[in-house]
Amino acid sequence: MSDNAHETEGKVSVWKTFPNAFWIANVMEIFERMGWYGFYAVSSLYLTGAIRDGGLGLSSDDRGVIQGLATFFLYLFPALFGALADRYGFRRMFIAATLVMVPGYLLLSIPKSFVGFLGVYFLVAIGHGMFKPVVISTVAKSTNEKTGSMGFGIFYMMVNIGGFLGPIVAGIVRGWDWKYVFYASAGWSLLVGVVALLFYKEPPRDDATESRRSLAEVFGGMVEVVGNARFFILVAGVLTIMVVGSKWLDFKLVFPVAAAWLAFNFIWDILCRVGGGGGEKIWFMQPMRVGEGRYLTFLLLMSGFWTSFNQIFMTLPEYIRDYIDTSDLISAFGLGSSAASRAWLDHGQIKPEYLINLNAFGIIVGQVAISYLSRKLPALTTMILGTLITVVSFVLFLFGQGGWMVVIAVLVFSVGEMLASPKSKEYAGRIAPPEKVGMYMGYFYWCVALGNLFGGLLSGVSYQYFGPQGIDKPHWMWLLFAALALASAIALGIYNRWVQRNPVR
Repeated sequence: MSDNAHETEGKVSVWKTFPNAFWIANVMEIFERMGWYGFYAVSSLYLTGAIRDGGLGLSSDDRGVIQGLATFFLYLFPALFGALADRYGFRRMFIAATLVMVPGYLLLSIPKSFVGFLGVYFLVAIGHGMFKPVVISTVAKSTNEKTGSMGFGIFYMMVNIGGFLGPIVAGIVRGWDWKYVFYASAGWSLLVGVVALLFYKEPPRDDATESRRSLAEVFGGMVEVVGNARFFILVAGVLTIMVVGSKWLDFKLVFPVAAAWLAFNFIWDILCRVGGGGGEKIWFMQPMRVGEGRYLTFLLLMSGFWTSFNQIFMTLPEYIRDYIDTSDLISAFGLGSSAASRAWLDHGQIKPEYLINLNAFGIIVGQVAISYLSRKLPALTTMILGTLITVVSFVLFLFGQGGWMVVIAVLVFSVGEMLASPKSKEYAGRIAPPEKVGMYMGYFYWCVALGNLFGGLLSGVSYQYFGPQGIDKPHWMWLLFAALALASAIALGIYNRWVQRNPVR
């Protein structure tokens, strides 16, 4: 056989490299992301928009709590629903997710109060939390060591294609009426179920092994990562105080209440140790025990990055609406005509969601090139470099309030994200002990969950204080976000040196 024949035989089309389930999962991912980002990209505008314009008229504080809480639980749910999918099947979970997401989005247009909207938004978050672990598991089971890198690269591209298209459609239809934004998200979510029902076939699975994981074991694993039940409740209590304090408590009381909660638990811990509480004692009589301390530290540090990262979606829409003059962009692209105004403009300015959407566009265009250029850099170095670039993007907002400045800042931010985000999961796998790699990767999204919670709370409080309803000095807000990202980069560098000096034995 000739060399050319061997060469032709060795070349396999990318379409044939992956099974059918892989491509179907990627199609569903596009629709699911169109549904989620279709509303999420405009959620800040809807929640804080004037009632006369169809918004809810809530405060930035309220908006931050809603966004932070809903997305926090969205990223906690995958561990639970992943176990259910293993027991009852991926296809069934896809359909179940659709049956939750579709009515969730349709109902989301009804509530006009903080509590009512938050309650329905939780339903939406549950639906997306059901979808997320199943689609990722499908991609993982449809790839191997040779095709994994390409497979997840394609998947990440599909995530951003959906994240790019969804807000475009939402921006157009909200010019007619806000209710069409919810109808559009419900429609994209419905397509997920249709595709799953008609085309999806589950990849090969080891049913004998995967079906044995009970929900009790899942919850037990979550507690075990943190430590024991006592320490888990301590952490959960602190998070609860933060949430309650951002909405229902005077902000000045948050730190005293948190300090009192910590003091109570530490005093109780001393009493348990003096009393000789051990493994045979009932759980609340046992001393606190920290679980995967080095990993929890990493997740906490990464949550700082995600907290600053989320300001692009949580804070920037309000900032653009209230402060940015996009007349320079309108003139440059000829968007002032009456035909273009409904689709592109709102109150004579370019709709904020289109400017924010440049983030997804930048990733679609540049991720392959960025990944190639940074392929030889250590994961931690790439993460720190990416985080420092996000610092630059925040600082750029100090140099002007025109449309082009926002465009440049968002695209610079996208470069930082393309460097830091993909490498963070790789780094988590590298610092994990060999026997715990699966566990480390399974709970990686906890840092994203915390970043969404902290990001939402910080965004709401910051914009309420520094924005037009407060002292009207938003540049201090961007400096705060930049300082947080910078602190995260420095802390990650210190953490990496500590990990290298203290390897797992």
